[in-house]
Amino acid sequence: MALVDHLGMSVVDFDRALTQFGAVFTALGYEFGGADDHSAAWHQGDETELIIFQAREPGDLHRHGESGWQHLAFALDSREDVERLHRVALEAGWSEVRAPKPYPRFNERYYASFVEDPSGIRFEFMHNPPRAD
Repeated sequence: MALVDHLGMSVVDFDRALTQFGAVFTALGYEFGGADDHSAAWHQGDETELIIFQAREPGDLHRHGESGWQHLAFALDSREDVERLHRVALEAGWSEVRAPKPYPRFNERYYASFVEDPSGIRFEFMHNPPRAD
């Protein structure tokens, strides 16, 4: 099975993104791997690395629902973790798209929130426990 090795995201304001992404990734348990003038990376051991890059040219922001990625979802262990990560993101300057709440249209256990950075990058924090037998 192929796993995601790394994910790179281009941002319009690298210095701001360094703070905003750093707060969220640290709260998710990622370790800061280093930065230079135009990129920074976080990782969890040998698992997936998350990288931000300064956009090469200023341009239009990503718009949700248009071509391109929609969002990146982080699976968390509890509803409380969803709420905690949502607060961390807002305190770091992310914008709230949707506050933490149940999503019964997915299933009766699904609980999630959505945040977006100034570049239009959207994260979902979600908890979807297995169905009780």
